[in-house]
Parts: sequence; C-alpha cells; structure tokens
Amino acid sequence: MKSDFIVAVHALVYLSHRGCLASSEELAENICTNPARVRKIMGKLKKMGIITTREGHVGGYCPCEGLEKVSLYEIAQGMDTVFVDTKWRSGNEENNCFISSGMSSVFDSLYRELDRLCMDHLKGITLGDVTAQIVETQRSSRKECHGAISGDCPAWQKALEEEKSGKKD
Repeated sequence: MKSDFIVAVHALVYLSHRGCLASSEELAENICTNPARVRKIMGKLKKMGIITTREGHVGGYCPCEGLEKVSLYEIAQGMDTVFVDTKWRSGNEENNCFISSGMSSVFDSLYRELDRLCMDHLKGITLGDVTAQIVETQRSSRKECHGAISGDCPAWQKALEEEKSGKKD
C-alpha cells in the first residue's frame, strides 16, 4: 500500500529529525493519522531493524543509529510497496480478439517496468536527503519551526550552524 510507505517515511524522518523517543500518539499527531495505523506500520519497521521500541507508560519508538542513511528503496522493500499497479484490467484473456486478450499482459509488463524504475530511483534517496529537503524548503518559508522555538529541533539547529559557518553538506 503506497500510503503505508508515506506514513513510514514520515515517521522515520520525524524520528531521525528528533533523534529521540516518540510515542505512536505523537507520531500520529504529526503524520495526521491514527495511532493504531502508526503502530502497525512501526511494527514492520521494527522487524526491518531500523527502529527500536520501548514498552510501557513512557514507551515509544527510537531511531537506530544511522537511520538518516537508510534509502527510500530499503523502506519500500521492507513495506512491500508497489508504486505502479492497477486492480482493474481492460479486455478479457478469454476473448477471441487479439486486442482484448492481449491488453492486460502488455500493461502488466509496463506496470512492472515502471515500478522497477521507481524503485531504482529510490535507491539514491535517503531519509537524510528527505529531511534536508524539508528543512531547506521550510526555512525559506518560515522564520522558525515549533521545535526551534522550544529548542528541541536538531535539524533546525544544524541548518542555523551551517548558515553561520557559510557551509552546507
């Protein structure tokens, strides 16, 4: 499910950005979905070994070291994401017409190739890249984020330090 991939990436970028424990409720509020959905998706990410969990009243999800280096391809693979597909197919393989009986196999092949190209593209994009793009985009349109105001936004602080030193990675 493509939307599960988006929820997973959002949650992972948030955890990497914050660098600390976050509950399913906190993640759900930031993602704008419900905590049960977050828990289901985070369970898959835990099985992949890119997050850890802490149970109990003060429990939640923690990023594993190096999370920012994980590629979107790895996440898509772990989430069994198929980006290009269709549930409906035109024609009927049983029909005695070349067009009707052959259309679905041609498009099935096309969809597989498009999905492969999409997955190949995601190999070159990391969670760190997504975070950097978000920070850069948001910095140009906002003075500060809520985390910068409260002092707990590592990405904002890093961007400020880079700006002051005149360098960018």
